[in-house]
Amino acid sequence: MPDAIFRYFPSLSAAQREKISALRALYEEWNSRINVISRKDMDNFYTHHVLHSLSIAMIISFKPGTLILDVGTGGGFPGIPLAIFFPRSEFTLLDSTGKKIKVASAIADELKLENVRFLRKRVEEEKGKFDFVISRAVMEFTRFVELTLKNLRSESNNQPANGIICLKGGDLSAELGSLSRSASILDIKDFFHEPFFETKKIVYLPVPFS
Repeated sequence: MPDAIFRYFPSLSAAQREKISALRALYEEWNSRINVISRKDMDNFYTHHVLHSLSIAMIISFKPGTLILDVGTGGGFPGIPLAIFFPRSEFTLLDSTGKKIKVASAIADELKLENVRFLRKRVEEEKGKFDFVISRAVMEFTRFVELTLKNLRSESNNQPANGIICLKGGDLSAELGSLSRSASILDIKDFFHEPFFETKKIVYLPVPFS
């Protein structure tokens, strides 16, 4: 049950609570047909997938009209939980694997999420401009930055300002390289107390960066 989510985010509306409560059954149904989440991981679905995705909401409250690109969304994380949380922001969920986009799109339809669209393509092919690019452990960070900087616009209405937000784990010093001077690394354990988050991080890189 998503009780922990409701404790951390007590201001969720009834409609948002209903959508979040429906997520596990929807993913279990689709996962039985198309495996997008490890079946052994379903017991920890709300912690490992939904709450992890919503850690981004602990560092930013996307303003209405904000455009967010979720790269390598897989089955819809972190994009779908965040789209529930920020119904007046616009989310584009991108993945190169058709079956994953099929699952995420079907779940968004079931939830009647009107602020989400889906793209089956590689990020190298995407030309659109967004306020934020987000992801969950898709690839090595410097490579991710190289591929997605073209998709970010510098004019910003949000605080923190436009940029890249990635969910990562472990020691990131080698992975960030020279970007460590510009990026902020936040420990998710400072927000959520479950043991799963002990080594989980949020990496935020504003644009432009120096």
